[in-house]
Amino acid sequence: MAALEEDPPPPATAAAAPGSASGTSDNEITVEESSFVHTEPPQDGTAPPVFATCFVHYRAWVQGSLHKFEDTRQEQHPIELVLGKEKKQMTGLGIGVSNMRSGEHALLHVSWELGYGKEGSFSFPNVPPMADLVYEVELIGFDDVKEGKARSDMTVEERIEAADRRKIEGNEYFKEKKFEEAMQQYEMAIAYMGDDFMFQLFGKYRDMALAVKNPCHLNTAACLIKLKRFDEAIGQCTTVLSEDENNMKALFRRGKARAELGQTESAREDFLKAKKYAPEDKEIQRELRLLAEQDKALYQKQKELYKGLFGPRPEPKPKASNFLLLFWRWLVSLIGYLLKLFKRKNE
Repeated sequence: MAALEEDPPPPATAAAAPGSASGTSDNEITVEESSFVHTEPPQDGTAPPVFATCFVHYRAWVQGSLHKFEDTRQEQHPIELVLGKEKKQMTGLGIGVSNMRSGEHALLHVSWELGYGKEGSFSFPNVPPMADLVYEVELIGFDDVKEGKARSDMTVEERIEAADRRKIEGNEYFKEKKFEEAMQQYEMAIAYMGDDFMFQLFGKYRDMALAVKNPCHLNTAACLIKLKRFDEAIGQCTTVLSEDENNMKALFRRGKARAELGQTESAREDFLKAKKYAPEDKEIQRELRLLAEQDKALYQKQKELYKGLFGPRPEPKPKASNFLLLFWRWLVSLIGYLLKLFKRKNE
């Protein structure tokens, strides 16, 4: 059941939170005015070239405040940034990203001239006028497309093909047990299949897209289970089940993650549903057997606990002697007999 989907969130941020000096490292990028500073600029072709389509996760704050105005991780969708063609308010972010490697995390400080400018933004995101910004950024990866073709300019077939290439690369990383790198590839593939894109598809095109998107979610879940990030794995499987409620592999992997978290009843429910579609699957049977053994062990443990709590069952007491009762009855009878005898003599 751990096999990859052949036919079908990214590592945790390591950069320091804004204002924290303890997180400063050699990988940190600082953007000031119209220049950038990088302690060791990539010279090996690992940085994205101009017009590359970059996939980025970031959290953004107004510098010197607690006002976080955007968080792509919370929204569970990375943004697409075509270097050299980014929006004006993302100029500083683009400069920083252009000097990062795939998988790198960085803390970017962007002046207001390279951000939302003198006027700021009063819609979404909400940014005050002349606000210097701080970005906590992860470059998930990039596609080196010479013409800088954005997803929105691609045909349906081009987007599905680009996503499928990423899925295949992710599978190669998975086979090498490079789970973080594999997840980066899967996340980029999923980014090509964004909600806005899927909403527009129907018929064979939707089926083609799901045949790439769902396996990427399932393979991401497999990576997360290997990395013991079980809550995130459950989320990936639930996304697949929202599209395909009978997906056996999604049910199995969600059940496995739930079992690891001690959510025994929910795990058993998932395994039993999965068993309906694969009654002979040995791994499903094994997981159900493990849950049964856990239940038995828990019962025995509770039994011992209660035994110690209430102590041994008391032995029944022997019945009290009824000698006094018999004596009293005999005495009453004797008195009654004597009274009758005395009455007869008087008569």
